[in-house]
Amino acid sequence: MRISSSPAHLTDLLVNEQATRRLAVDIASILKPGDLVTLSGDLGAGKTAFARALIRHLASDETLEVPSPSFTLVQTYTLPRLTVVHADLYRIAQPGELAELGVDEAAENTVVLLEWPDRAGDLLAADRLDVAFTLSAEGGPNQRNVTITGHGAFAQRVERLAAIRSFLREEGLSDAQRSHLQGDASTRAYERIAHNGKRYILMNAPRQPDGPPIRAGLPYSEIAHLAEDVKPFIAMARGLREHGFSAPQIHAAEISQGLLLIEDLGHETVVEGTPPLPIEERYAVAVDVLAELHRHPVFGVLPVAPGLDHRLPSYDMDAFLIEAELLPEWYIRHYHGRTVSNAAYSEFTALWREALSRAYDMPPTWVLRDYHSPNLLWLPEREGIQRIGLLDFQDAVMGPAPYDLVSLLQDARVDATDEMEIALLSRYVKARLDADPNFATNAFVQLYVALGAQRNTKILGIFARLNERDKKPQYLRHMPRIWGYLQRALKQPTLADLKSWYDAHVPPPKT
Repeated sequence: MRISSSPAHLTDLLVNEQATRRLAVDIASILKPGDLVTLSGDLGAGKTAFARALIRHLASDETLEVPSPSFTLVQTYTLPRLTVVHADLYRIAQPGELAELGVDEAAENTVVLLEWPDRAGDLLAADRLDVAFTLSAEGGPNQRNVTITGHGAFAQRVERLAAIRSFLREEGLSDAQRSHLQGDASTRAYERIAHNGKRYILMNAPRQPDGPPIRAGLPYSEIAHLAEDVKPFIAMARGLREHGFSAPQIHAAEISQGLLLIEDLGHETVVEGTPPLPIEERYAVAVDVLAELHRHPVFGVLPVAPGLDHRLPSYDMDAFLIEAELLPEWYIRHYHGRTVSNAAYSEFTALWREALSRAYDMPPTWVLRDYHSPNLLWLPEREGIQRIGLLDFQDAVMGPAPYDLVSLLQDARVDATDEMEIALLSRYVKARLDADPNFATNAFVQLYVALGAQRNTKILGIFARLNERDKKPQYLRHMPRIWGYLQRALKQPTLADLKSWYDAHVPPPKT
């Protein structure tokens, strides 16, 4: 693939049906609901063949029947990852007829593949991807030239497509099988790569812009110490592996592009069922991982590459507070439509400063920050603590040990009984006491409660933000569980003043 003078344009030669399928996989990797993909070209140029390959890949079914929509005009496919509307406008005489097909209404929640887009006139969205096919004059009857053009916001995604394809080509994986993996709440994307009997995970994590400054000229990500590129992930993966933990091995990295090829640790998790419930044996091993990590001193500076280090930031008070403030900013203001007075806001931050003042009394350790069921894999072929595979630790900081234990035992997405939480908390404390009879159990448990209140405060704000700002309402179903964790923590006498504030200002989740 060659990048032309404009970064929004790519050209390619499709020499056979396999090349068309590879292009479909490339395009599929950058699609999301709401996208419009226009397919241009003369009759017989290959538009429907490409659409068929794309839909079959998204369906993970190479035998799926995908007829041409020339006569039905519109075909709809409800697929596991997203819904696809395949429309053919060849027989449309006027652009206004497009509304009668319902394509514009469907566009918000689906991917629309639109053949003969010139029939739509000026009704095409400004942000769109155009894939234009022409017959190859030099090649045989099966060869096609293709030009991919990203209009508007799609331009960056076309650049990303080219970067991913180049990265895989350099690693000898141009012909590898690729399948989409469900990602997390971030903007990172993942694919499973299979080639010659080997499996990898492609981590697609472009550097994220800081966003607007919100305090002292700094953006939220910098105050909260969130990773903005892949260097922290590389450093932590190597550091964890050197300490004997099952973080994925990194096989290849293009740091400037934010592309990693990492070990595929499989798909078996620490939960089972629908809705998912914790498997206590596996949670117990996850607790043992933390007990083992926390009883050893760790370094705050880790190597990324020769001559390049990553310094783990401190989980300082500013970071704790900016996270807690997601509650008044997003949960109360945007989700509930209420405001908090300046005086009440100041009281809120002052109360949190007091509640977390003891967080720095114990030696800091690596805090992975998202140590919970979506990021823990079960590796039954390994032994001991290596049976837990670790993911999503790029935001790690140096901070208080109870935080990750709270993340695990008060999982935002999984219901666990109070008895199980107490049993596993006791298991952790026993392991720490076995290693150090002077382990400060009472101080640890008190901080565990305070950090539980802080973390669940933060998550209420994050899930409200995902709904209001990022249009991801699926996280709202977890709100009652998080609210329950928060209310339980606030019942502790040490947080009585905070409880009074919450009782006065924070409504429960909507029902």
